[in-house]
Amino acid sequence: MTTIAIPPGMPQYDDVPRFDVDKVRADFPILGREVNGHPLVYLDSANTSQKPRQVLDVLRQHYERHNGNVSRSVHTLGTEATEAYEGARAKVAAFINAPSVDEVVFTKNSTEAINLVAYAFSNASTSAAGDPRFRLGPGDEVVISEMEHHSNIVPWQLLCERTGATLRWFKLTEGGRLDESEVDELINERTKLVSLVHVSNILGTVNATARITARVREVGALLMLDCSQSAPHIPVDVVDLDVDFIAFTGHKMCAPTGIGVLWGRAELLAAMPPVLGGGSMIETVTMAGSTFAQPPARFEAGTPPIAEAVALGAAVDYLTGIGMRAIQWHEKQLTAYALDALGTVPGLRIFGPVVPIGRGGTISFALDGVHPHDVGQVLDDQGVQVRVGHHCARPVCVRYGVPATTRASFYLYTTTAEIDAMVAALEQVRKVFG
Repeated sequence: MTTIAIPPGMPQYDDVPRFDVDKVRADFPILGREVNGHPLVYLDSANTSQKPRQVLDVLRQHYERHNGNVSRSVHTLGTEATEAYEGARAKVAAFINAPSVDEVVFTKNSTEAINLVAYAFSNASTSAAGDPRFRLGPGDEVVISEMEHHSNIVPWQLLCERTGATLRWFKLTEGGRLDESEVDELINERTKLVSLVHVSNILGTVNATARITARVREVGALLMLDCSQSAPHIPVDVVDLDVDFIAFTGHKMCAPTGIGVLWGRAELLAAMPPVLGGGSMIETVTMAGSTFAQPPARFEAGTPPIAEAVALGAAVDYLTGIGMRAIQWHEKQLTAYALDALGTVPGLRIFGPVVPIGRGGTISFALDGVHPHDVGQVLDDQGVQVRVGHHCARPVCVRYGVPATTRASFYLYTTTAEIDAMVAALEQVRKVFG
């Protein structure tokens, strides 16, 4: 069994659930391959996670045995496909402690989920009958932060352009945290929506949202969290978070690409106008007009990603079987180990929190005098897979005065030996580039 060497000062708790990392790794076929003659070291899980056999088998079995369209047929295959699809929705609802299964809307990814809410605001703003909570115009404000992925920046920029509303944002501290010093001024009576990342995909920062949530409730605004980097790694409870919407994506949590989730409070989804029109999202259609289905069907026009949703359900089963608290603790120890290990590399600068408190298992860094693309190339030569660039979070790079960073990100299958391999490969970078 692979164990984690806990750095000095990191507490050890006997009651924390744990799992056998070697046994978990055996579930992921790709981890057994080589890259450039070296054992694969996959440290890019914030980009996309690898997939266990338990998920791959369900995906294949669905196409081999149960392939049919959903909510359209009474034949056996259609019924089986519908039951599996709706069963996956129920699994996702339980995974995030949603009060109702009908609050789970399947999308193709987090980006589409966020855009769905943004365009619902836009559609409500052009209708005299639009719910006032979703109507935006000049004088209204939307609040985000400098920490966001582009998918939680661009949709709101476009929404504000369409409606005349104003976009405002939280700034970042030098240590990679949200600067909440102006929270009462930023979130005010003009604020209609606050949309923030739960865990940063570039800084690793875990945003404690309690103070912001309290202020949002004071002014009567709505709150959305981008949980793309939290739902795969830590327990996410929408009731405990007291939010109105969350978005996350399957491919970062052991599921295939092409499937994501928008969760919204039932009464808010019911008040939102549809975004995409077509089959399956309607109640009745005449040539004079249409009425629309209740959520979640209202927001799932056309044939959905059926097999991908079923496989997402299998991924939820897999992660739940291991335990999200166990995964969270495993990554917390890995992060502490990695922060210490990277601290031994001369000329290396870490962006974001430099302690494993209030941060997740994503670490971005720069090496003095070496472009991140060169770092990534040398690491790949050694079999170490990391991401380089601005990670779809360019405002963060601008904030800290760098064009790009190198990012290592961990998951339930990551080991300390892989972190050691990365550090050894960084020494090779220093030799190559002096």
